[in-house]
Amino acid sequence: MGKKVKKKEAEVVKKDVKKKQVKEVKDSSSVYNVASLISLVSVIGLSIFAYTIYKDVVTVPDMPPLELNTWWGPNATGAQDTSIRPYRVVFSDAMNSEIRWLFEMYRKTAQKTKPPNLENTAWTYGVNSEAFAKFFNYWIFNYNFLERERFFNQFEQYRTKIQGLDVHYVHVKPKVDKNIKVLPLLLLHGWPGSVREFYEAIPLLTTVRPGYDFVFEVIVPSLPGFGFSQAPVRSGLSPHQIAIIMRNLMQRLGHKTYYVQGGNLGHIIGSNIATIFPQEVLGFHTNFPVNFSKYAQLVWMLGSLWPTFVANGHVDRMYPLSQKLKFYLEESGFAHLQATKPDTIGIALEDSPVGLANYMLDRFMIFTDPGNKLDPEGGLDKYFSYDKVLDNIMLYWISGSITTSMRVYKEMFQDWDVERVLDRIPTPVPTWGLRFKHDIAHSPDFVLRWKYPNLLGTSNYDIGGHFAAFERPKEFSTSVFEAAKEFLAFQK
Repeated sequence: MGKKVKKKEAEVVKKDVKKKQVKEVKDSSSVYNVASLISLVSVIGLSIFAYTIYKDVVTVPDMPPLELNTWWGPNATGAQDTSIRPYRVVFSDAMNSEIRWLFEMYRKTAQKTKPPNLENTAWTYGVNSEAFAKFFNYWIFNYNFLERERFFNQFEQYRTKIQGLDVHYVHVKPKVDKNIKVLPLLLLHGWPGSVREFYEAIPLLTTVRPGYDFVFEVIVPSLPGFGFSQAPVRSGLSPHQIAIIMRNLMQRLGHKTYYVQGGNLGHIIGSNIATIFPQEVLGFHTNFPVNFSKYAQLVWMLGSLWPTFVANGHVDRMYPLSQKLKFYLEESGFAHLQATKPDTIGIALEDSPVGLANYMLDRFMIFTDPGNKLDPEGGLDKYFSYDKVLDNIMLYWISGSITTSMRVYKEMFQDWDVERVLDRIPTPVPTWGLRFKHDIAHSPDFVLRWKYPNLLGTSNYDIGGHFAAFERPKEFSTSVFEAAKEFLAFQK
């Protein structure tokens, strides 16, 4: 009996082991199948991702359909007026009386309600009220309205209707011998800039210099909705639409081919002109040489793992990544506001010249050098004269254009799909970049060449900030001459 029991127990054990082995095989097979499925899905996912990158980076999208004569004015009835009319800047007596009354109201109120500065904060909370008080006193007692009006009118200015809008521009033709070539140059400002940015650079660009057999005929327009250029009456005037208007202005002036220079918003517009009209633009100079495509930004972020490999000798301008991201997060609030509710902030700024000055000063000081926020004076006494900064503010005030100028941010983001496509279309136009140390963003040369394959070179300075012509007119004009010399050689 004992042997039979043991035999049965042994058989049971064998059956249990066999069942366990079968179960283990099935479980192993199941795990294998799941792992295979995961691997297959991963391979498919990576393949799709790789193809998407390949399609975006390697393949060139088609040029989006663009209308070259969209009407932006109040009506489209009758024949378009193509006349070119002289224009003068006027600081009227009524404006003078109004702004001085507003100054007095602010002065009386500020004596009672001016918020005290926090200790040791400089400009980290925004415009420092003590520093602004000095600026304001200069504005009241030393800014000579009559003298500044004459300054604005030292160059010939005109207005002409383009696509229903009166476009204002400064036009300076050089006086040179016949053996000196004259190159038409379109200069494009941004926000919160204006044509005033280029006033010190214009004489340098229109005067022959040693080593160069050419000089520039300079056309400096106020962008639509800025300064003395009429604003559109309907939405949709995004940067590429402004680019078309600027191109049509050059055509109106008789320039079938020309050179383009831009910074800030002017870089985006100038780049779009070169992309849309590559047969017309003979060279593109930018003092904001940045590739805005999403893959360019991805390279910048991944480059933080090996900054010296990516940054082309400009590590301190692009990294550390955490510090740059903190800067963008802190300083991009104005752009978000203007891209969503420009008219809301615009009404407040149009009501007060002091409010307008505060809002614009903050951008000029920080974008000229981020270190200015740690300076109690905000750098006001380092980079610009009070007259220069006030000229730019006054241009916005007397034209009542702050609201209409800020709307371009909203238009740009509402038309983002088209702007992104244009960013991805390489332009064969010869290109030159001007890099100043404290500019708000940088792209290495190899990334710039994704967008500008004929990037002929760059001028790199260990000084300066975002508003190149305004702050450093000598270095700015030297870079433009260097670029044009290379553009001419490229064309031969």
